[in-house]
Amino acid sequence: MKRREFSLATLSTAAAVNVLGMATPAWAQGPSKFVPGKDFIKLDRNVPTETEAGKIELIEFFWYSCPHCNAFETTFAQWVKNAPKDVIVRRMPVAFRDDFAPQQRLYFALEAMGLLEKLHAKVFQAIHVERLTLNTDASIVAWVEKQGVDKNKFADTAKSFGVASKLKRAVQLQNDFKIEGVPSLGVAGKYYIDGTLAGSMERALQVAESLLAQVRQGRA
Repeated sequence: MKRREFSLATLSTAAAVNVLGMATPAWAQGPSKFVPGKDFIKLDRNVPTETEAGKIELIEFFWYSCPHCNAFETTFAQWVKNAPKDVIVRRMPVAFRDDFAPQQRLYFALEAMGLLEKLHAKVFQAIHVERLTLNTDASIVAWVEKQGVDKNKFADTAKSFGVASKLKRAVQLQNDFKIEGVPSLGVAGKYYIDGTLAGSMERALQVAESLLAQVRQGRA
């Protein structure tokens, strides 16, 4: 979803799946040649990564209310499970507008509480399947409580200095990578890929795999 396409009234999950074109897992396809400036963008300036030596960072930029992100989630989650051991995957919620911030706080609070594995996919389901409007702190706290989470502990975590710092970091990363839309991928602090560039998010994963291999071999 591009920055200018935030009216969800004309979008549907079915349309999102159609746009993303997810037919076969990226790792099941053969290698191909990807062209900088066409299939991906090499950043003018490298972005510092948060990985130790010998590891490569891959960031997924997303927005919980984005139907394309929802359609991509299952495929990406499976890719993460099969990712090479030297790849560190980070998910990064974007904030193209101020009203995205509650969902950013939701993600980082769940992360801080060790609840992402349990609830990350359920947030997408709540918004896109159950049609819940989780776009305010109050609605989010009410939903989290229904998931069996202590609402006071969650609210305190969401308002914590640690979460506030991660919100600032997320915005900085989105600006550094010059994010044009979501879902999109940042590879090794050097490359930006999205479905528009690659043709689909499935193909974007193939591009990412190729770039990861180049970084690993020291050719990028």
